[in-house]
Amino acid sequence: MNDRLMTVAEVAVRLGTWTESGERFPRRLIEERRIAFVKVGRYVRIKESVVEAYIEANTVQPRRRGAGRWGVAA
Repeated sequence: MNDRLMTVAEVAVRLGTWTESGERFPRRLIEERRIAFVKVGRYVRIKESVVEAYIEANTVQPRRRGAGRWGVAA
């Protein structure tokens, strides 16, 4: 299995959090140990599968509409 190592900047782009401040959100995930990472010398890399798993684990599914406020289906 070939699991590509991504830079912190690439992770920010993949998560859609890249802003003028750059890599702030992924670096916070790393600092708080909320995402697994790999140290390559002084560099930090994150496996692509870890990013995909993070996205999957934090995806909120929509609620199904059930009975309305007064017990009548909407």
